[in-house]
Formats: sequence, structure tokens, C-alpha cells
Amino acid sequence: MRDEGTMIKLNLGRSTRSIYLGLAFLSLVLHLLLACFCLSILQTACVLPTSSSSSIPKTNIQHHQSISQSSSSPAASSSHKLPTIPQNEEQHKLNNRPVHLKDKHSFSDATEREKKLIGAGKVIQKVKGHSKLEALFQHPLYNLPRPELREDDWLLRVKANEHARDAGSDEEEREEPINSDSQWQSSSQEGGYDRVTWTSDVETHPPWLRFHLGISRWELYNRKDPNLAQLTHYLATQRILGAVQKTGGTQLKLLMSFPNYGQALLKPMKQSRDAETDVNLFYFSDFERHNAEIAAFHLDRLLGFNRIPPVVGRLINVTTEIREITTDHRLSRTFFTSPVGNVCFYGQCEYYCSSEHPVCGHPHVLEVSLAAMLPDLTLAARRSWRSPWRRAYSRTKLAQWETDPAYCDTVKQTPPYNHGTRLVDLIDMAVLDFLMSNMDRHHYETFEKFGNETFLLHLDNGRAFGRHSRDEPSILAPLQQCCRIRRSTFLRLRLLSLPGFRLSDVMRDSLLQDPLAGVNPLLSESHLSALDRRLATVLQVVQSCRHHHKDVIYNDLVGYDEDHDRWTG
Repeated sequence: MRDEGTMIKLNLGRSTRSIYLGLAFLSLVLHLLLACFCLSILQTACVLPTSSSSSIPKTNIQHHQSISQSSSSPAASSSHKLPTIPQNEEQHKLNNRPVHLKDKHSFSDATEREKKLIGAGKVIQKVKGHSKLEALFQHPLYNLPRPELREDDWLLRVKANEHARDAGSDEEEREEPINSDSQWQSSSQEGGYDRVTWTSDVETHPPWLRFHLGISRWELYNRKDPNLAQLTHYLATQRILGAVQKTGGTQLKLLMSFPNYGQALLKPMKQSRDAETDVNLFYFSDFERHNAEIAAFHLDRLLGFNRIPPVVGRLINVTTEIREITTDHRLSRTFFTSPVGNVCFYGQCEYYCSSEHPVCGHPHVLEVSLAAMLPDLTLAARRSWRSPWRRAYSRTKLAQWETDPAYCDTVKQTPPYNHGTRLVDLIDMAVLDFLMSNMDRHHYETFEKFGNETFLLHLDNGRAFGRHSRDEPSILAPLQQCCRIRRSTFLRLRLLSLPGFRLSDVMRDSLLQDPLAGVNPLLSESHLSALDRRLATVLQVVQSCRHHHKDVIYNDLVGYDEDHDRWTG
């Protein structure tokens, strides 16, 4: 009996071991099958779409691949340095290769719709096919040779190492000299900011800093500079670290801060895109429009001026990206929840900052425009000039230019309009304002460093694109009264009137590059049609001037073919 029991136990032991081995083998097979299945899914997800129906353009995919690759590589791998000696334009282009920053954060509590729009709205995309916009920027008028830029033609320069120390400080004299590969690290103890390790290597500089270093005597940015795409993408996607109300002005605007010490000027959506300004309102009683700031940047670029700081549209979360992070107590006290549950605020300003004029999310998400900030005034002082064609800002009085037909003769004899290009610069600005129906150009600014030999900054365009059904011919008073216009401006206007480069078409294509274009068109078709109508008016005024005056065209294209048809045909 004992032997029989022993045999039974041995048989049971063998059976148990067989079962365990079988289960182990089965488990191994299942794990292998699961691994193969997951691998096939990952491979499928990594395959980039190749069909023409893909919603992501190939150029955009390459752009974001480059961002990913550069984020994982050491920033100091390139030996390319910012110049500290005079250089020509080609050297400047080389020194402005795109900087790629790792996007470490996304919206914390934003809606899924907001995330999709921000993610899909890759800024500065290439339009599929050979669009009119692409053809326009390939035209000779947008690719004219430029004079060599001298050292004093740059607004800001990186100091040479031998001048980086204060010679009057004994303590600094004892310090070790800074070499070309040294790093400047931020000592800020504020939470949320990135650790800054910028060097003289341009690839360590964030896009906003490279934008500042790229400002020259003649323009805010070079349209061909790839950093422009990096800057607009940065404005549209960077995590917002701080929000305070910007002082001054008649309407609400906020100063937004980012982790890498960049800043942007925010203007919120206060009315729908299709809302046309009431005909009974005066120009100074109108709301500012966030989409007007965006559209003005695109129009200025299409005209070849490059005088408006880059602006993008963005969806933000009013609660998590303003209310919960602001250190501005005056601003935080103006938040409230509307009867329908929307989070609103109104801030404090001279006009339109009250509970009757709130800015509201839906219920948290808000459309805004974000404009790149110019260098701090302590680094690059600006001078404000009162426009000679400033309106009276009165409901009863008229300005002198509105009653004096010979007003321009007085302006031409008054500094700084009596020499240089200041007068035709002002007329360029008048053409821009007429096309977008902006009557609110009472002042303009220039960088003090450049004196009178520089361009005008086309800032604060929020009251543009208010009316599409009515044109305001008085905006063109500088052109009508002075009968003077740049040849390059005139030729570009003629080019934009041709069917192959129609202004409304290229403007539509350009605005599609903005993230908010995925929400609704930034300009209605009525506003786009108004651009073509107003452009025809500008050309008619120039033609009328040429019939009555000989010296109408200011030739800034000396040495180039005088045949206009070569450029605009």
C-alpha cells in the first residue's frame, strides 16, 4: 500500500510539473504575440501620411522633426557665433538660423478642442501646391538685392568679450576673463522659469532674443529669416507663466510672460469677426479687435514693409492661464462668473474696462492675439512722433489738414519731413491704414538710435478692419495732398492688383497660416473683397497725381530696370 501511494504521488507530481510547464509555455507565447501586436501598432503610428489628402503639409512635418531633433541635441554643438564686427546681409542670414526649443509644457486644463487647434495650427505653414502667396514671395520685387549692413545698422549687438567687464571695478578686474564658449546663467529664483544657459552661440538663444538681434535700420525682420517661423510657433505654443495688465492705452491689454523670459502683448476677443462697426460710432469710440492685430501683421508683410512685430492668434484658458497665475491684484479683482457660467474679467483702463464691457471665456477658452514684444526701452529707446495727419479726436472740430488744401507744403518744410525718406515712410503707413480702414493713427514711433534714417514702426492696429462696407478716403490724405510714393511700394501695389497675385487671394492664403484660422476665417470675405476695392482706389489716386505732377515717384530702386511692366507684368 505504501508503494502504491508513493507511485500515486510521483504520478501527481509529474502531472503537476507538466501542467506548470504547459502554462508557462502558453504564457510565453501570449507575451510574444502581444509584443508583436504592440510593435505593429507602433510602426503603423510612426508611418507619416503620404497621400495628398493629409491635413499636415510635408514641410510642416519636416519642421517639427527638426524641432524634435534639435531639442535632443546639445545646444552648444554649433560653433557659429553672433558677430561682433560689421557683416553683410549674407552673413546676417547665416547668423539667424532657426533656434529649436523643447516644448516641455502644454495647456494644463485647456479643452480638447483648444489643444487640437493649437496643435494643428502649425504657424507659418507652406500652402499646398504652388499658391499665389508662394508665387508672390518669389517675385523679383520681393527679392531685391539689399545694401550691405554696417555695424551701426543693427539695433542691438552682442558686446565683444574684451568690453564685457566694467573696467572701473577692481573686483571684476580680478575675475577671470570671459571666453567665447562661456555661459551666462540666470540667477533668477522665481519658480517656473527655464534655466538659462545662453552663450555666444546663436543656437542657445530663444526666438524672441534672436528677433531682437535681427532688427536693423530698415526693417523689424527679414522675411526670409527662418527664425520668423520659430518665433510665431513659440508665441502660439509656449506655456504661459505670468499675466499682468499693461498700463496705458484706452483699452484692455495684458503682458504675458513665458518660461524662457520672453514676453508677448495680449489683446482679447471682444466681438465676433463678422460684427461691423456701427456707422454712427466715431473712430475713437470703437472696440479694438484681436483679429485686426493678426491681419495687420500679415498685410504689412504682403506689402513688403516688415514693420509690424509678428502676431499670432491663440486660444488660452482664462482661468488657468490668467486668473490663477496673475500677480496683478488690480486685475484679479475684476474676475467674475457670468450668469451663464462663463469666466469673465475687465481689468482697469481709461475706456471699456468695466463690468458692462467684460472679456469672457466660453466658459474658460478665449481667443486672443499675441504680439512679439520689442526690446526693452532701456536697451533700445524709441521716440514717439505725432502724425502731421493726426485727427482732431473731436466730435465737432476738424484738424488743419482737413481744411487746408496746401497743408503738405507746410509739412515738407518741417523737420524731419524736409529731408530723407520720412515723408514717403509716412505715406507707406497711410496706404497700409487705408487698406485696412484704420483711422486711429495719431502717433508713430521710431528707434532713437537710427535718427531720421530708419523705418516707422506700424504699431497698435486694433481698430483696423472695423468696416468693410464703407471706405474712408480721408486716410489717404498724405498721398492725395503730397502726391508722392515710393517706387517699390507703387510697383508692389500694381502687382497685387493683377489676377495672378490678387491681394484678397494672397491675404486669404497668408491668414490660413495662423492657428485661429482653424476656428473661423480671421477676416470675412467681405473684408477681403474690400482690400481689392481699396487697392484700386490707391492706384487711382497715384494715377491722378501723375497726371498733375511730374515728381510723384520717389525712386528707391535706383539702378534697376525702369520698365514697370518687367516687375508687375
